[in-house]
Amino acid sequence: MDIFDRIKKSENGPIGQHATSIHGYFAFPKLEGEIKPRMKFRGKEVLTWSLNNYLGLANHPEVRKADANAAAEYGMAYPMGARMMSGQTTKHEELENALAAFVNKPAAYLCNFGYQAMVSIIDALVGRHDVIVYDAESHACIIDGKRLHMGQSYVYKHNDMDDLRVQLQRATEYVQKAKGGILVITEGVFGMTGDMGNLKGITDLKSEFNFRLLVDDAHGFGTIGKAGAGVGEHYGVQDKIDMYFATFAKSMAGIGAFIASEPNIVNYLMYNIRSQIYAKSLPMPMVMGSLKRLELIKKHPEYRDKLWEIVNALQSGLRERGFDLGASNSPVTPVYMHGGLIEATNLIYDLRENYGIFCSIVVYPVIPKGQILLRLIPTAVHTLEDVNYTIDAFSACRTKLEVGEYKGNTFTEGIAEKLK
Repeated sequence: MDIFDRIKKSENGPIGQHATSIHGYFAFPKLEGEIKPRMKFRGKEVLTWSLNNYLGLANHPEVRKADANAAAEYGMAYPMGARMMSGQTTKHEELENALAAFVNKPAAYLCNFGYQAMVSIIDALVGRHDVIVYDAESHACIIDGKRLHMGQSYVYKHNDMDDLRVQLQRATEYVQKAKGGILVITEGVFGMTGDMGNLKGITDLKSEFNFRLLVDDAHGFGTIGKAGAGVGEHYGVQDKIDMYFATFAKSMAGIGAFIASEPNIVNYLMYNIRSQIYAKSLPMPMVMGSLKRLELIKKHPEYRDKLWEIVNALQSGLRERGFDLGASNSPVTPVYMHGGLIEATNLIYDLRENYGIFCSIVVYPVIPKGQILLRLIPTAVHTLEDVNYTIDAFSACRTKLEVGEYKGNTFTEGIAEKLK
């Protein structure tokens, strides 16, 4: 069969088949204006809870100035080429050294994007005789990195240390025969559910099993821990994390990522991460901007304090109203409700059009059928007024959901025409 014929018959896949009715609204929506709590969506101002601008750095005047000055001085092309060939600069190295020091690791390597880097890091670390053991709710970048692995892998139930012990026993038996090693992978903060990875429990198992630990702390970096160095710092086990990974797309409100570890491991990765070896070096404005962002995170702990003021007000307020937030103990705030796809689309449409609130929605097949997950991302630039308004709006919408107002097509009827 011709590849294009197969694609056309698939009707664009499980999500894409609904593109006519969801594109531009439920999928690929356009938020316009400056990055802040209130932005424009389809010409209307909305209170947005869907941006990972945790510390409010996206539009910080010093950040904007650093970005603009670097773009004016260097342009967007410099340095030209991959770092291994012609894209190395002292500023890239300066940022790496600063990041390593911040997360209490001896060395770090700068990467262009979090997703690509994690996939490629996993590919570089393990061979066909090695075993990957990973948390069941790991991010897609971890799952896709695992898919590249030509050897064995075992998954353990989310944050379940008893099951992790079982999988480590299986992995140990396997590598004893295969003459390989074990790589355990988890997230510092799970980006969908908001709960922290049990890094204390995982690292305690090092006394029983021989494995190396890779932690993806995208949501924990800059937001959690006394200095903002992440979940490892929070639990006091940073020194037991063999490889610490984070991106700039969350608390840094930028582009890029890094991996931090022992110098010889970082050096190995520098020469073996394919997604970086064969990619253009991170442009200088991104590097200079990241240096400024990191400086502000270190210099202004009050940004993190403000974030947690908003997080605590939002989460405690929602829980007091009887909302289910799962096990979240991070800024990521999932709100679980019950209903089908039609009810979910009507609910989110009502929130956006009639209450002026924009947040992300997750439904089946990402979560079980009959569940609706509204995911809120609080930031340091939200206000307590934003929090109170949102809690009231969520309460009103939950009442409509419970009495059946969202069961028909009342809200979204003819949405395809509305989206034109």
